[in-house]
This record gives sequence, C-alpha cells and structure tokens, in this order.
Amino acid sequence: MEAIESMSLSRNDPPRPTLLIVGASRGLGHAMAAEFLKRGWNVLGTVRGGQTRLHDLAQACPGRVEIETLDICDPGQIAALRRRLAGRRFEMLFVNAGTTNRDPTQTIGEVATDDFVHVMVTNALSPMRVVESLEPCVTPDGLIGVMSSGQGSVGANVSGEREVYRGSKAALNMFMRSFAARQAGTDHALVLMAPGWVRTELGGPQARLTLEESVPGLVEVLLGKRGRPGLEYLDYQGRTVPW
Repeated sequence: MEAIESMSLSRNDPPRPTLLIVGASRGLGHAMAAEFLKRGWNVLGTVRGGQTRLHDLAQACPGRVEIETLDICDPGQIAALRRRLAGRRFEMLFVNAGTTNRDPTQTIGEVATDDFVHVMVTNALSPMRVVESLEPCVTPDGLIGVMSSGQGSVGANVSGEREVYRGSKAALNMFMRSFAARQAGTDHALVLMAPGWVRTELGGPQARLTLEESVPGLVEVLLGKRGRPGLEYLDYQGRTVPW
C-alpha cells in the first residue's frame, strides 16, 4: 500500500471532506477507504466486528479514520448507528455490500429459498435501509452512492449465469431509482456504481481486474459525479451502464 499522508491540518487549512462508507473491512470497501485517504479525505467506515484491515488504516492515519460497528442486515443496528451519528454531516455516503448464493451457477429455479432470501436482503433491501436511514447525515449537496454491478443491468444480460446475484443487483437498481424519484427536488448526486469484475473474495481469483485497476478509477468517477444532482448508473471508467 502506498504511504498515506496523515499529518494534521494547520489552522489555516480548510477542513477535510469526510466519506461515510458502509462495509469497509476488506475488499472493495477497504480499498476505497484507502484511496479516499490518499486523496485527502477523512473516512468513517463500518465493519461487522473484530479486527479488520480498516483498523490497520486507522492506525496508519491517526485522527483521520473512525470505525463503527454495523451489520447492515440488522435494522436495529442501522437505527442505532443513525442515533450515534445524529448531528454529523458527511460529504459522501457510500454503501458497499455484496454477497452471492452458495452455488452461483444455480439457475433461479434451482436455488434454495433461504439462499435467495439471504442474497436479496443483503444486496437489495439492506443497502436501501441504510440509504434511507443515513440520508439526513449527508450534506445538502453531497453524494449518495451504492455498490451495484454490471451484472445488475437487465439490458446487458445476454448470458444468464449468477442469476440470483444478477436479480439482487437489478432490484437494488430499481429501488435506487425509486429513491431518486423522491429526491428529485434536492441537490444530492446519486450513483449506482459498477466496479467491474474484481479479484476479491466475492469476485474470485479468475476476475479480470485487480483492486488497483478498479478502485482509483471508481473513486475518480465518484468525485467527478459530485455537483451533478440526480441518479446515474456508472462503471469504474465513468461509462453509463444500460439499465
């Protein structure tokens, strides 16, 4: 990991913007936190518990990383986090969540009901509960982003495969469009992010991209989206993904 500048601000420096990233213990979320730190942001990240790589970042960047505990599938924990953050404001909220069923090769007719429900709750329902709950913590002209996937595109699905995962991300996209319709009178920038097929625990070792190839571009796209109200579905290179 490249060194991250951690010196404190002088009295005349403007305050650093702060990212609230939900799901930052490893993989894409952790890499995003590290990239935002390199770009001069502060980070408040959530983990489900235990010692994580985000704790290593906090140790390396004293005063610039805060850590909260959250299981996004637990509505009580979401409500408790909202209470703890009462009065705080963040320039960006990004919800990073993703899982898949135990056998992603299964067709929709083969998947166990419990697996289907787990994927849908984790990938679609819970991220939107977080967005709905924490939206008041975002500055009036801030950005709210959610980690989607190119596999959530209905128009681009010409191969099938990973059907439950695809369906969960397509549902997430639809829910964000409904949220965006209710946000139409605000200055919030909204984004569904497709990071590409990345070598993480979820993406697997055969994935095409490394974190180093995906995340800097992804962060650049998020920063460029600031100040552009409304919802866009974008990939890590800034290209529009078909709905």
